[in-house]
Amino acid sequence: MRFALVAQRRSETNIRLAATPCRGIEWSCLTPAEALELLGQGDVALGRLDVLPTLDGVDDGLWSLGELSARGVRVLNGPSALLAAHDKLLTARLLHGAGLPHPSARIVTVGDPAPAVEGPVVVKPRFGSWGRGVVRCEDQDALDAHLRGLADEPWFRRHGALVQDLVPPAGYDVRVLVAGGSVVGGIRRVAARGEWRTNVALGARREPVVPPAEAQQLALAAAAAASADLIGVDLLPTAEGWTVLELNGAVDFTADYSLGRDVFAAVSFELARTALGCPTLAVTRFDPDEFEEAASLVD
Repeated sequence: MRFALVAQRRSETNIRLAATPCRGIEWSCLTPAEALELLGQGDVALGRLDVLPTLDGVDDGLWSLGELSARGVRVLNGPSALLAAHDKLLTARLLHGAGLPHPSARIVTVGDPAPAVEGPVVVKPRFGSWGRGVVRCEDQDALDAHLRGLADEPWFRRHGALVQDLVPPAGYDVRVLVAGGSVVGGIRRVAARGEWRTNVALGARREPVVPPAEAQQLALAAAAAASADLIGVDLLPTAEGWTVLELNGAVDFTADYSLGRDVFAAVSFELARTALGCPTLAVTRFDPDEFEEAASLVD
């Protein structure tokens, strides 16, 4: 049985995951083309396709994950899960359908009139990451002007933009890492001075944190709504508790995310547990004997 991360880019996270074996499970990094060539029935593939740097879609290869599944490969984070996280319009629909807190969002495409707003809103690419293209508009005039300015952006012309109600910034958010139905990591991202966005790419700093129990439960529910096996769930504090801001289907993480055990080993273990059909356990404990008993059944 082979375990492979399927990605177009060898990110630091992918490299660390492949370099951190756990309980005899080792992951390799393969491109979609390599995965189609090397993987077969009984193997395991984890989809790690990311948003394109051009913000106009997802890395090529979603089709390969479907082909692998048809061949009998156990695919984790398949095409539907990746789209559920990367397509912010689909994310909003899934989260609202599951009754989970998420800012109200409207899609605007080329030629559409700007929606009427009464307060601050955030405009963001439908497929986006790293805080790129995310703009805060304080009122209707600012929104109208910004949407007019997007008319020539290729990503906007292809997919439109989301206009999302602003959740009052608290200066930080909490990212919860979920793998195989368990919370395996967490981090607090503190915005840079003078910046309202909490993206590390925009200067935010990471601080280790144990997410509160209610934040963990919300993250687990969001991961389930997206049918995702490995996902980052970004949560913002509100007066009522927490709201889900975004999902990240190709989430990058560092050792700072660790909760009582090495986060890379924890992710590897929980994904292998899912692939082998072992029961989900609590956040920071596991039973090696139970895992090895299931693993012994696999050739």
